[in-house]
Amino acid sequence: MYILLSLWHSRELRSLRQSYNVRRGQFVEQLAPYLQSFPYDPKDVRFIGAPVDFIVFDGLSAGRNVDIVFVEVKSGKAGLNANERRIRDAVENKRVRYEVFRQ
Repeated sequence: MYILLSLWHSRELRSLRQSYNVRRGQFVEQLAPYLQSFPYDPKDVRFIGAPVDFIVFDGLSAGRNVDIVFVEVKSGKAGLNANERRIRDAVENKRVRYEVFRQ
């Protein structure tokens, strides 16, 4: 019985730690534009969350020519997931366009 409780407790702790890490990451993602090391003006940043964290309209608030930048925030050793890599590849291969939708 003790062994079963230990295993359950151990799994429960891992689950809680994982949940904490995910929530911490989400919190840091949304704060990123306000960190001193963030390279863009926070007024030019729009949070999306998924499939990328931010789209930056660099130069928009200053009235300059605009560069559009997709930004994914990662911490620690986290890497891009499959969808994030596909989006990165689309941008790098210039498979990006602008459309106006009218009703």
